[in-house]
Amino acid sequence: MTKWREYEDIFDTIVELLNEYKEDGKKWKIISSKLQEFYNLDELNSENVRGYYRSEKRRRGVLDELLQDENSNVLDEEQVQETVRLAKQSQKFRDKNRIERATFRNNTRIGNALEAYNKELIKILKDFDLSDYTQVHDSTDSGAAGILHFADPHFNELVELSINRADFTVLSRRCKKLITKTKQYFNLFNVKNVLFAMTGDILNSDRRLDELLNQSTNRSKALVLTVHIIKQMLIDLNKDFNITVASVTGNESRKGKDIGYSEIITSDNYDFDVHEFLKYLFNGCEGIEFSAIDDSSEQVIEVAGQNILLLHGHQKLLTGSNLEQGVQKIVGKYSDRGIDVKFVIFGHLHSCRIGDTYARGSSLVGANAYSDKGLHLVSRASQNIHIIYDGFSRDSIRIDLQDTEGIEGYDVVKELEAYHAKSAEKIHERIEIMKIII
Repeated sequence: MTKWREYEDIFDTIVELLNEYKEDGKKWKIISSKLQEFYNLDELNSENVRGYYRSEKRRRGVLDELLQDENSNVLDEEQVQETVRLAKQSQKFRDKNRIERATFRNNTRIGNALEAYNKELIKILKDFDLSDYTQVHDSTDSGAAGILHFADPHFNELVELSINRADFTVLSRRCKKLITKTKQYFNLFNVKNVLFAMTGDILNSDRRLDELLNQSTNRSKALVLTVHIIKQMLIDLNKDFNITVASVTGNESRKGKDIGYSEIITSDNYDFDVHEFLKYLFNGCEGIEFSAIDDSSEQVIEVAGQNILLLHGHQKLLTGSNLEQGVQKIVGKYSDRGIDVKFVIFGHLHSCRIGDTYARGSSLVGANAYSDKGLHLVSRASQNIHIIYDGFSRDSIRIDLQDTEGIEGYDVVKELEAYHAKSAEKIHERIEIMKIII
């Protein structure tokens, strides 16, 4: 077994930790404990670590003095060159090992943080029972079916602009206004069955390592508060209609650094978590059911005999200059598979646009620093609803949600508020040597 003093980078690690805990009276005990964790060693204690540090510091100090003393008679020129060569070689190995150990330490921290995150979620969700709050409605005389398109709410994004403000309290009021207006429209047309379609970016995900470490509880609280608000929306909507919930995942709520399109990558997403937690909460509840997420990036749902395609909208075909052509290409892909898609709904760009064969939803959060100052776009909080009739006809309605004056929102548990104000950061260009992101 390798002795701990033989690790090339252990001195540099001690120096880093010493700088971090230099004001702590128990710094050597903390450092020895950290070294045990980083290097998987059990023979360390504060005394032998401190002794090693002092002796190694003296040894390196002597070498530095010899190398820096140009008039020294101790070493001739050839010896100096050989000493420099060995010192450079030693430094190379120390740097390499330090990077490897740093990566190991970061991975260990990531694992610990994710474990804490999952434990917190399980603890918070255990006590929910909603079976007494839902009901089934007779839909035999229904004149049409409805779709509530819930696009890009970005619940934990904090926005403070002269033209817009958004936090959990504001968003809860917008959600209440959305459900109230939706019920008015749907009841007018005798709708009984409603598809609650969530097309992603429910949460903003911060993928920085330091915030994952320091805010694992906050992250889980923000997720649970989001679930708490959507839960109230579904219960409110279910007072009048039978609900089916379907979801696809967005790009902003992904947990990893890169955007991906495989099922493994797209389901590693907070939107997926929200759907599954809601499904867990409403398990056994009559009147509210959940569509299985067979493909978390695309879902085809049949509503009143029409196939409706759900996407997030970040695909290149939907962000280009010819949106109609992009939609037609996507519909054509499904046509080749024998699936006749009649209507496509998506979001992503935070700007409403309704066409004959598609409808792009805006966002619940409205304008943020990125859209206002980075993209110079005018944006308002709004959502779309759709009334689907038998016989392949449909109506689409944009509901403006910007103004919520006089509206009492859904319950917000203040202790669960946790924000990530990421939009302003997108404006600034940054150059980084290395950044570990999860």
